Amino acid sequence: MADKQAHLNGAYYGPSVPPAANYNRPSRRSGCGCGCCLLKLLLKIIISLVVIIGLAVLIFWLIFRPKEVKFHVTDVQLSEFTLDNSTLRYNLAVNITVRNPNKRIGIHYDRIEARAYYEDQRLQSVPLTPFYQGHKNTSFLNPVFTGEQFVRLGSGEVADYNEERISGVYSIDVKLYLRIRFKVGRVRTSRFRPRIECDLKVPLNSANAAPFTTKRCDWDY
Repeated sequence: MADKQAHLNGAYYGPSVPPAANYNRPSRRSGCGCGCCLLKLLLKIIISLVVIIGLAVLIFWLIFRPKEVKFHVTDVQLSEFTLDNSTLRYNLAVNITVRNPNKRIGIHYDRIEARAYYEDQRLQSVPLTPFYQGHKNTSFLNPVFTGEQFVRLGSGEVADYNEERISGVYSIDVKLYLRIRFKVGRVRTSRFRPRIECDLKVPLNSANAAPFTTKRCDWDY
């Protein structure tokens, strides 16, 4: 009876309620996932490769100090250059010197093709013998162009030809198409395909013709 009275007089509201469990919602990861990580990794690899290649090129240049190979046309012989009914007959011999000024770099000329042009019309292509050029060495090329070629010349170009025929000096372009490799020690580079352009003023062989002066050729990649 006393127990009942105690329960009635006390503040009893039923069984105690257990504390609420803490529920932590999984947080979303920052960033864009695996794809973004791969992109960042690829970017780091590319930047590292660029830096390594740049340093290698700088070290190569500091050690070997490469210099440009020089091409000069030293002499030409033009014994015939006659235009008749759009057919051009020609006989041209060209002497070209090739100077490699480098002390530690050799050059393999795997392919050499000489071409002659008049008014942007190709007259003839002449293959030359491949060769290796050593350090600080001068080599000689002697292409000969002879024959006849049909050319399409406008009225202005024909007028230019007639003026050059009177003066005895013709504007003829000789170009060298190369396939070369550089040799440094025992290492050989991959092939390069440069073009050498020689814009010439060629006198016809005659007593009144002005002598030919040496002409430096230009590189074109």
